[in-house]
Amino acid sequence: MRIEVVYALPDRQRLVTLEMAEGSTVFEAARSSGMEEQFPGLELENAVLGLFGKRVENPQETVLRDGDRVEIYRPLLIDPKAVRKQRAEKNKKS
Repeated sequence: MRIEVVYALPDRQRLVTLEMAEGSTVFEAARSSGMEEQFPGLELENAVLGLFGKRVENPQETVLRDGDRVEIYRPLLIDPKAVRKQRAEKNKKS
């Protein structure tokens, strides 16, 4: 089956198309993509993985389907909830 794996930094992105065997997992596709070699510092063991914009809770167990797009997410630098809370506090004071 044919799948895609994508990863992006603010200044650089990569999309890889792979042929994977039936029964392959999200994690196996991410590992097979070679992204760790292309992006020093990327550790798939600790990365959040998803399919078509939705986080996958168990990438080592989630089986792929033909046409899936595996996404490797970067860690958030700032928690969006914390930012909203800070903004709300600031607006209360104004």
